[in-house]
Amino acid sequence: MKAAIIGCNGYLGKHLCAFLMKKEWFIFGYDTAQNPLISISKYKSIDITQKDQLNKIDLNLDYLFYFSGITGTFNAYDKYENYIDINEKGLLHLLDLIRHSKSEIRIIFPSTRLVYKGVLDKELDENAEKEFKTIYALNKWFGEQVIQQYSNYFNLKYNIFRICVPYGNRFTKEYSYGTVGFFLNKAKSNESIVIYGDGDQKRTFTHVDDICTQIYYSIKKSESVNRIFNIAGETFSLNEVAQKIAAKYHINIEHKKWPEIDKKLESGDTVFNSNQIQELINKPLQNLFKSWLNKS
Repeated sequence: MKAAIIGCNGYLGKHLCAFLMKKEWFIFGYDTAQNPLISISKYKSIDITQKDQLNKIDLNLDYLFYFSGITGTFNAYDKYENYIDINEKGLLHLLDLIRHSKSEIRIIFPSTRLVYKGVLDKELDENAEKEFKTIYALNKWFGEQVIQQYSNYFNLKYNIFRICVPYGNRFTKEYSYGTVGFFLNKAKSNESIVIYGDGDQKRTFTHVDDICTQIYYSIKKSESVNRIFNIAGETFSLNEVAQKIAAKYHINIEHKKWPEIDKKLESGDTVFNSNQIQELINKPLQNLFKSWLNKS
């Protein structure tokens, strides 16, 4: 198989590159830096916000993974133009390129838990109620919707994978991504882990290798075409995760009052119902949080 990964230097992108190359896929990598962060079959530097640069992308492929983008919550209100340019305009440039190329390529798009309205103690399936508390959440929902429009109007093939909380890192000793990374960095620095409120809000946590595995085996199934999937994982509250990390590193947990703006942005429980993807591929998780933490 041949695939392109746009955003191959990002957290998910580089892990997926490495995973697919181990499966003997031929990978074309694209990102803004002059050089890739890991060894990739073919690499080119592009700026997806500049439409005239997209002619560098080879579409004679089986799959195109659009893993480019910027994340964040309050930061997006200060840099909204970047969020729109990269997360929305860049995607539209790519979809337009595919449309006019008449390519049969399938686009793979990672979305987020943040498109869901959080519900206390209830699993959310793919059709659960949506709510958008951040510009980033709106960016991802825009991406989902516009991809489906291009599918309806121009027969574009796609898959969308909603990811709750990823963790794990195969490439650097200093782990620094997301909720688990933040907690772990504090613990390794012998600092207290700070949690706003009681920390009872629940999430679905998935090791990055299991994210890659689920994406890989799903897209190989013909019945997966043009479908949206919740990525499977383990359910923990933020407090439970913090307690496990604090116990290993013998540090404290501090509970602080919610800052007003952060409380407004908080989504509450977002626990995934992942029956669709589990029934499709029947792959148990290979990396459980407790075992992973013991080795970290």
